[in-house]
Amino acid sequence: MGRVTQPVRVVRFEGGRRVTRPDRLAVEEPLELRVAGRPHAVTMRTPGHDIELAHGWLHAEGVIAAASDVRLAQYCAGSVLDDETGTGVNTYNVLDLQLGRGVAPPVPRAQYTSSACGVCGAESIDALSRQGRYDVASDPAVLDAAVLLALPGRLRAAQRTFDSTGGVHAAGLFTAAGERLVVREDVGRHNAVDKVVGWALLAGRLPLTGTVLQVSGRLSFELVQKAYLAGIPIVSAVSAPSSLAVDTASGLGVTVAGFVRGDSFNVYANAHRVTFPESNN
Repeated sequence: MGRVTQPVRVVRFEGGRRVTRPDRLAVEEPLELRVAGRPHAVTMRTPGHDIELAHGWLHAEGVIAAASDVRLAQYCAGSVLDDETGTGVNTYNVLDLQLGRGVAPPVPRAQYTSSACGVCGAESIDALSRQGRYDVASDPAVLDAAVLLALPGRLRAAQRTFDSTGGVHAAGLFTAAGERLVVREDVGRHNAVDKVVGWALLAGRLPLTGTVLQVSGRLSFELVQKAYLAGIPIVSAVSAPSSLAVDTASGLGVTVAGFVRGDSFNVYANAHRVTFPESNN
């Protein structure tokens, strides 16, 4: 898996015994995003699918709407110097993006962004509604309760890095019939969603009409924001949503399900898209 995981040795106490054993950790490294050669932001992420991450991030900020809005995305030399030559070494932790003609560059961010904190491009639900390009509220997607219950397991089955480390989040995009379209993992839950949206943008699949975003952890406002801006009508999480996530989803027409575990779940917003067995209506 290359730089996605890192081998370590740990001292484990189990069953009353102390043993030393090999283990693996999820890699967390900084990714500096530059736009036209100028530093824009730094985020901590798990290496891999960085170009998708960058596209998804810029899409969530309202900078780009399509893959053609980014003319070029390439790694460039970082700040590490080769001891022998004294020249810059490509660390694959600096990504430069050249925007298309007529695309306004984003305002550089002064702050450092951790893998636990997403980018919020709107200060209110009204502002987010104005920013959105797609009519998510009118999406006719219908999701059967049995399919919804199966999604966490289908997401989990594709989490190869989690199998090795137990230390990454995952986001997966599914059809309303439960077909897996793409799964991405990262130490940051927001990064994982950005990678999914970036994949869709690069593949020319926006808006993501009729799809379901399944996430492995809790559901925050930022994740609903990213889903809405990508045209995703249904978001499902194995843990709880925040109050702002539910308020936002309710106002924008996004269906939100939480605590999707085993044979039960809660629908917090726009439950009309989820169908239940006749006897349980």
